[in-house]
Amino acid sequence: MLAHDLIGSGSHTIALLHGIGGGRAIWDDARGGTARALAAAGWRVLAFDLPGYGESPPGPDASIGSMAAAVVAALRGLGARPAVLLGHSMGGMVGLEIAATQPQAVGALVLACTSSAFGRPGGDWQEGFVRARLAPLDAGLGMAALARQLVPSMVAPGTGAAVVDACVEVMARVPEPTYRAVLGAIAGFDRRESLAGIGVPTLCLSAEHDRTAPPDVMQRMAARLPLGQHQVIAGAGHLANVEQPSAFAQAVIHFLARCGPAAPS
Repeated sequence: MLAHDLIGSGSHTIALLHGIGGGRAIWDDARGGTARALAAAGWRVLAFDLPGYGESPPGPDASIGSMAAAVVAALRGLGARPAVLLGHSMGGMVGLEIAATQPQAVGALVLACTSSAFGRPGGDWQEGFVRARLAPLDAGLGMAALARQLVPSMVAPGTGAAVVDACVEVMARVPEPTYRAVLGAIAGFDRRESLAGIGVPTLCLSAEHDRTAPPDVMQRMAARLPLGQHQVIAGAGHLANVEQPSAFAQAVIHFLARCGPAAPS
């Protein structure tokens, strides 16, 4: 069973899936309170540590497929299928993988600051991205130093130091072996050909200043999903739920209210 926080007692479940530099703490009150806002709207909220993160043991490998299988197994064990899946960045890839391979487990999707493919496999951009992310670790600086270097480049201009520090704190906790392994996994992720077959309501939630998953990329993904829609969070970068927590939560809540049977009664 994956380590998780449970907030709220609604009859419908939303599972929160974090990014590569995250953990279930990225949804907590110290980082914008997404989990509590969704619980206040009537949802049963499960915030997971994905395999190898936080208190969750590593999976058999670091692939997106293994992460997806672990989430589905955890949801089954908690009696929470189908569930809405809200995935940020890497977590959005995990959500897409579940929707593509085990659609019976998914009632709706919120894909935040993510994409259906991480560049062209073997492409220069992809290889450069991986090299840049690993360079501080290869130099022996560790995850805390990597987080201090990386997080300021991921947020919107003018983001306050408290927000940056809160995100750095979470990323610094990620075990270095997990980060290295998962970075390779997301670099090979590609579910573009599966989008047309994903038949659940899906919100593609992008951020105005996100350079990792820019709004135009997410708009194109939404257009390929049969029930996809796209919304941009103004004034936010890649860590949108922490940078603009109220706008982020309200976008999710409003979308879920329109999902029919997936929404709380």
